[in-house]
Amino acid sequence: MRVLPPSRRAIVSTTVSALDQMIHKLSGRSALTGEDKEAILSLPHTIRSYHAATYVVREGEPPPNHCSFIRSGFAVRQKITAQGARQIMSLHLVGDFIDLEHLFLNIADHNVQALTELEVVAIDRRALESLVLARPNIARALWIDALVDASIYREWVTNVGRRAAPARIAHVLCEVALRMQAAGVSTNGGFELPLTQEQLADAVGLTPVHVNRTLKALVADGILHRDKRYISFTDWNRTKEVADFNALYLHLEQAKPA
Repeated sequence: MRVLPPSRRAIVSTTVSALDQMIHKLSGRSALTGEDKEAILSLPHTIRSYHAATYVVREGEPPPNHCSFIRSGFAVRQKITAQGARQIMSLHLVGDFIDLEHLFLNIADHNVQALTELEVVAIDRRALESLVLARPNIARALWIDALVDASIYREWVTNVGRRAAPARIAHVLCEVALRMQAAGVSTNGGFELPLTQEQLADAVGLTPVHVNRTLKALVADGILHRDKRYISFTDWNRTKEVADFNALYLHLEQAKPA
């Protein structure tokens, strides 16, 4: 195993039960047989922990020899321009794969960075590739998972390109609320936003000053309630209207076990 510098070092341990989360997630994407589940549980894997701001995948480098599935914490996909400007393209949380596309691609074309303290199940890449090619039910579940990621990505492009600032911010907040609720890491009452204002700005294509001003306006207009990073919605239906939010693109009906 390659030794990483301190800023990128992963703390590694092993476990057997960690893959139960993966089975839970994939069973919601597509029906799995008992044999499929046993095959997943037999995958070689480790548990890796990354500190906030650590790069899990770096653009231009060969991908790791494993594919990572989030057990706890948050990560972001991002691209950085030649001038150093960052665009965050998606947020990932419990139950998400963060580098599944590198199962078959040889070079990483974007960065994946830990947003908070992050713990992942790191599954041996070749073993997972062999499993996908051998078991169509698992392949179908992972394919659906990748398609949902693509659907979310399309919505983020639309959000940055075609919505006004209040809608952009409210839309991301609506999405995060529903995805955290579906993952079981928040309740209907509200959630702790894992993004700083600077990171939220990089996700919606605005400056941090503009984000701060817009958040204050959303609170003043009675759309949101905000206590530092804790967000709750005063009126969910009104928030959805302001955000131009339709949850169809999240395909939440395919995120729960059948």
